[in-house]
Amino acid sequence: MDGPDDAAVWKLDDERALVATTDFFTPVVDTPYEYGAIAAANSLSDIYAMGGTPFLALNIAALPPDLPVEIASEILRGGAEKCKEAGVVVAGGHTVQDKEPKFGLVALGFVHPQKMLTKGAVRAGDVLVLTKPLGFGVTTTALKRDLVDEADVNEVIGWMSRLNKTGGQLANEFNLRAATDITGFGLLGHGWEMAKASGVGFHLYFERMPFISCARKYAEQWTFPGGSSDNRLFYGTHVNFASGISEMEQMLLFDAQTSGGLLLAVPPEKLAEFERRAQELAQPVWAIGEAVAETGIQVAA
Repeated sequence: MDGPDDAAVWKLDDERALVATTDFFTPVVDTPYEYGAIAAANSLSDIYAMGGTPFLALNIAALPPDLPVEIASEILRGGAEKCKEAGVVVAGGHTVQDKEPKFGLVALGFVHPQKMLTKGAVRAGDVLVLTKPLGFGVTTTALKRDLVDEADVNEVIGWMSRLNKTGGQLANEFNLRAATDITGFGLLGHGWEMAKASGVGFHLYFERMPFISCARKYAEQWTFPGGSSDNRLFYGTHVNFASGISEMEQMLLFDAQTSGGLLLAVPPEKLAEFERRAQELAQPVWAIGEAVAETGIQVAA
């Protein structure tokens, strides 16, 4: 209970443990169906980050009483269809009234107790692999300010709606030990939690970082959400950047993500086969650095 992991795990027997988590948030996009799908994908992500397979979910919804029923039903439909894609049954839930819409899930999954992924199992020498690009927060905040192009909206929605199911499958196939998902604390915040829990440091390389195509454009307009600045204030003392990395580029690594990818620790001897299998499964992966014996996070240019 005192660990920094993404979900609670309760051992049922020698073969099964129950994984339990919940998450919900206000709209990050303007279209209700996509909002529901993104919220569901984000909620299920913590199950995958623990190495588990989700099987049951409950809706959590807070909706304005004057919200048109067509909009409310589309939010719920987006969540339900994303759960169906994941093989998850939505067994009801609970709704209350609120001034601003909020939606998400309680999610339950199973994991083998000996195959669970944790933040504290990274070993020095492991390669750090990311399964989705970065830049979601700076782009969705630009959307809220009516600054985005339609193509950029479609790109970020596509990534945020994508389940981390295949990334979790890869982690299980290769018997990985350590993972987390990149959400509100950004890459560096969640990375620091992982490094600290494991007693290692991270060496990251900015040139290897994947970003959605519009991330730099909106970063130059400084459309970062407030959470990204909070991340820099809270985690910045644990991070050293190379002199050639600009403040804008640093902020992209602190950027608060919604429904981001998994950060996996892959033993170096497994990396080539891991990348080959990821290509077979059409799962993008980016090797962005490695774990080292010393503490802290170093970001090279």
